[in-house]
Amino acid sequence: MDQESPPASTPTAEPRLAHASVAEKPPPPAPSPPPDGGFGAWVQVLASWFLIFNAWGISVTFGDYQAYYESGELFTQTSSNISWIGSIQAFLIFGVGAVVGPFYDRGHLRLILLAGTFFVVWGHMMLSLCTQYWQALLAQGFAVGIGGGCLFVPSLAVIQPYFSSNIGLALGIAATGSSIGGVIYPVIFINLIDKVGFGWTTRVIGFVALATLAVPLAFSKMRAKPPRVRSIIDTTAFRDGPFWLCILACFLGYTGCYAAFYYIAFFSEANGWMDSNLALYLVPILNAASAFGRAVPNWLADKIGPTNVVMPGAFMTGVLLLCNLAVHNAAGIILIAIFLGFFSGVFIATPPVLFIKLTEDKTKVGTRVGMAFAVVGLGVLTGGVGGGAVLQHDSSRLDWTSLWIYAGVSALASGIAFLILRIRLCGLKLAAKV
Repeated sequence: MDQESPPASTPTAEPRLAHASVAEKPPPPAPSPPPDGGFGAWVQVLASWFLIFNAWGISVTFGDYQAYYESGELFTQTSSNISWIGSIQAFLIFGVGAVVGPFYDRGHLRLILLAGTFFVVWGHMMLSLCTQYWQALLAQGFAVGIGGGCLFVPSLAVIQPYFSSNIGLALGIAATGSSIGGVIYPVIFINLIDKVGFGWTTRVIGFVALATLAVPLAFSKMRAKPPRVRSIIDTTAFRDGPFWLCILACFLGYTGCYAAFYYIAFFSEANGWMDSNLALYLVPILNAASAFGRAVPNWLADKIGPTNVVMPGAFMTGVLLLCNLAVHNAAGIILIAIFLGFFSGVFIATPPVLFIKLTEDKTKVGTRVGMAFAVVGLGVLTGGVGGGAVLQHDSSRLDWTSLWIYAGVSALASGIAFLILRIRLCGLKLAAKV
């Protein structure tokens, strides 16, 4: 009887072998380090350049739309109500990113780009048919804004895995797409609006967007899927004081900048320094100068640290906004537009670098950047809509003095917040790279 009994080890032999085979399974290969350059990497920068060209280039063109809508040619609304269109558009570029991010992490880059292209182009085609305020709000504010949000997330996420030490330069070059778009689209608008009317001017802008977005649709490529899908919220971020201090500083900076972006053309026209056509050129002038203010500071950020770059840029932006109080002619406002464009560029190009640097766990970069921009995007509302409310708080007149004080003090407060951030990170060491 005892000899017929099976050995005690027999029933567990197969599980042990299975366990051993699982234990011996080799781990997945670690991703190779970023090439930090090369033809393939710079092709991705070019593709992202066109994404930002259309996401932000179209958005910062709204200053000209604001001035046109103020004329009453299409509909009649207050400055604050009109600015809701551009503010919602810009806010959605930030806000949609938090939702689109997890889809990007799952590898759906092409689907996101197709959705973004559709909404941007379709939004412009619908805007060309609008005759009422609520129609423009839906087409330009919501449709184009959602499309821009779909384009903005890949424009940053695709570049990051291709670069390490040159990440600031790569993002800075890509960010100049916003400036060039902010030159080309306003020039198209200015030169066509009196010749073919609002409808066909807007359609031409939509067709240009379609043509230029063909480049990222063809060439944008994920180097590797993230190891895991990002969550929309990282709860550890709520205990990260420097991270939130940086968000506050960027929020205040956007408040000041967007008041200028939306109202500088109307400011010149309303004071009679320029006719309506010439005043519209202030937006492309500002954006042309901003191209240098986005590439140069980010290159410098790689050398001396992003906080050391954005802090003086914030202070200079605040000073220039307050200088509008002393402007009394066309030459003065043109000079302000040039210098303001250059120094305000740090608020567009440098924040992504800051948020990446302040995130210790790089697997959470996508979530942290999405959270940060969702809050920073509120600065577009406080700058555009809030600025309009300040401008027209007295229904009998336009209070430009209050507007520029509001914008200038916001930017100066941003500089102070960045100074506090720097002290928190490195103390009073003047030579620290931070």
